[in-house]
Amino acid sequence: MAVAAVTTKPLPKSPLQPPLKPLKKKPLPAGRPREWYVSHNRRLKAMRLAIALLDTGVYLPSSANNARIRTTAERLGIHPPSDTTCRMVRALIRYGR
Repeated sequence: MAVAAVTTKPLPKSPLQPPLKPLKKKPLPAGRPREWYVSHNRRLKAMRLAIALLDTGVYLPSSANNARIRTTAERLGIHPPSDTTCRMVRALIRYGR
C-alpha cells in the first residue's frame, strides 16, 4: 500500500502586515479590595478559556462541560479553573454567539 507524503511550504510574509509585538503589561490599580482583584483575574481567565474553546469549535455552552474546560486550561498551561470560572466560561460562550 502506497502512502502519499504531504509537504507544505511556509506562507510568504505579507508586506502589508507588520510583525506582532507583545502587549505591554500594566500593573493593576492599587487600593482596591481583594475581592476586586480575584474577580478581575477570574474574568480574564474565563475570557481566555472561552476564546480557546470557540477556536476549537465549541460553540454551545451545553458542550462545554467542566471536564472539557479544565482540559483546555491544561493545554493552555493555565491552572485548573474552579466551578465558578467554568460557569463564567459557559456564560461567555452563550452571550458571545
